[in-house]
Amino acid sequence: MGTRIPSHQLSGGLFVSGRPEQLKERQPTMASRAVPYTGGDIKKSGELGKMFDITVDDHNPSPPPRSSRPPPPSFSSQPNSGSVRSGPNSGSLGVKSSSSGPIQKKSSGPMVPLQPTGLITSGPLGSSAGRRSGQLEPSGSIGKMVYGSSVTSLNEDAKLGFKVSKPVMWVVVVVAVMGLVVGAFLMVAVKNVVILAAVGGILAVAAAVVLWNWAWKKRGLLGFLRRYANAELRGAVDGQYVKVTGVVTCGSIPLESSFQRVPRCVYVATELYEYRGWGGKSANPKHGFFSWGCRHAEKYVADFYISDFQSGLRALVKAGYGAKVAAFVKPTTIVDITTENRELSPGFQRWLADRSLSSDDRVMRLKEGYIREGSTVSVMGVVRRHDNILMIVPSPEPVATGCRWTRCLLPTYIEGLILTCDESQTADVIPV
Repeated sequence: MGTRIPSHQLSGGLFVSGRPEQLKERQPTMASRAVPYTGGDIKKSGELGKMFDITVDDHNPSPPPRSSRPPPPSFSSQPNSGSVRSGPNSGSLGVKSSSSGPIQKKSSGPMVPLQPTGLITSGPLGSSAGRRSGQLEPSGSIGKMVYGSSVTSLNEDAKLGFKVSKPVMWVVVVVAVMGLVVGAFLMVAVKNVVILAAVGGILAVAAAVVLWNWAWKKRGLLGFLRRYANAELRGAVDGQYVKVTGVVTCGSIPLESSFQRVPRCVYVATELYEYRGWGGKSANPKHGFFSWGCRHAEKYVADFYISDFQSGLRALVKAGYGAKVAAFVKPTTIVDITTENRELSPGFQRWLADRSLSSDDRVMRLKEGYIREGSTVSVMGVVRRHDNILMIVPSPEPVATGCRWTRCLLPTYIEGLILTCDESQTADVIPV
């Protein structure tokens, strides 16, 4: 008995052997539409704009609303044909409706507005995220600037002193005491006052020299710094004490003046002085009568670069991170409150209020000085070379000026990195 081979007829009338091919169920496809070019406009970017509650401009006509009831299943004359199968588990491929109500949008926190640049950030553009740790934003429009450890705060003025060896001082003291004793003895015993008068004259001359040096101490030092020869960085060796003059540029943290808000500075200083008359209030514990005393001071300096005029090389000046710095910058009087002029400007009143300073009936004077980027500055320090990086650091030992007999000036010493700027605050700086 032979085995019957199944066969079937094709649509063209040809009989072929084998079983007819089973038609697989066609996967449903979702309709797509062309997405228009947005050009960076968030309002035209579809779902991204909806995430940030931005009204989306849809230029395509909206499809007709679908019925909440599913359409009845359709049956085909051929088995397993069509996109819908008939059977107990058959149903519509449309969107299923639910009686649980509209879907509520959930969010884990407040929505951050999208920036004009199109970047999604963790805060607004004015936030401090991404800023360096050295500089912080002021609390108000004229609030006090607060800097980190990378910026040096100069709370005290540069310390200047006389460089005289102790043996010489002891010799002078012993000779003066012996002269006074011998002169007093001869005056009592022999009735001769010549030796006592000579010793008194010598002591008077010595006291005059000391007073002269005390009065001309700063002026003599500035004259020594101006006359000090400039060195060429190209030939400077490691550890050499040099003076470099050139144009300065800001480092990683530019500074800003406190009152005038002058940007991109390497050194800023704002000082409030008060005049004390007879019986007036003192600005500080060392404030004497009939003189000006500093009541409040804000002085800051940070690392910066200097380009040598002679060699053209650029060096990093390490003035930040608590380094000892002696800055000689002539400030300019910004506000002058006298007995005749008692009217305070709104800006000056806010400046005083931000620092909790009273504005009662006092004679005040506000001075401000700064070294702006592009200014010509002279720097005196020690050269350091590390990994092809040329730096100027503070000297570990005090620098003495030497004795100048023509001006009767004793040796004066100063500590730290020395900065001098002779330019006026209103002078034009070199653009960098």
